[in-house]
Amino acid sequence: MRFGIVIYDGVEPIDLATYGVLSMARRIAPEIEICTIAPRAGVVHLSNGLRVIADHAVIDAPDCDVLVVTGGPGWEAQARNPEMIDFLRSRKPATRLVSVCTGAMILAATGVLDGCKATTKREVVVPEVSPLAVMRERYPAIDAREASLVDCGVTTGGGVALCIDTMLHVLARELGAHVVQETARIIEYSRAWEANRREFPPMVFG
Repeated sequence: MRFGIVIYDGVEPIDLATYGVLSMARRIAPEIEICTIAPRAGVVHLSNGLRVIADHAVIDAPDCDVLVVTGGPGWEAQARNPEMIDFLRSRKPATRLVSVCTGAMILAATGVLDGCKATTKREVVVPEVSPLAVMRERYPAIDAREASLVDCGVTTGGGVALCIDTMLHVLARELGAHVVQETARIIEYSRAWEANRREFPPMVFG
């Protein structure tokens, strides 16, 4: 099973925990494959100076079972990037689309969330505006919810550290309870995951 992590200039480095969760999950499910996809292959400048190497450009990305769109300050530019928008649109419905943090704002720009329930990052540093509020204002066709994640076919995760919870949820859906329980255990996240699900529950529809 191949997971593609979609990155771009301005991604928040903590969102690469998506890759980290999958990396640990491979110890239990070695059939997992992971690649990174960006507007251009090669060096990608994440927020605050971290540089990573993208495996593929969107124009030559391999088929993936799951695409995970990361978030960060660069989301505004990608929401206006025709190549990124066309790439994501073209992969639905054959590919499970997932976003973490403000990656949902890029999915929102594609139209794939229209008529769906979704979530995104809520908390910001003043005077920034909450992306969840921006989603409600800019994309009224989306039923924006406050939740750790919302899954109604497309999976949208909440802000920043909730990318871990989102990836665990996706692993459970794709590879089953044993894989996700063991992954949560070996990343020493089982208690935090249970607390998050209890105090800030996910919303799953279908």
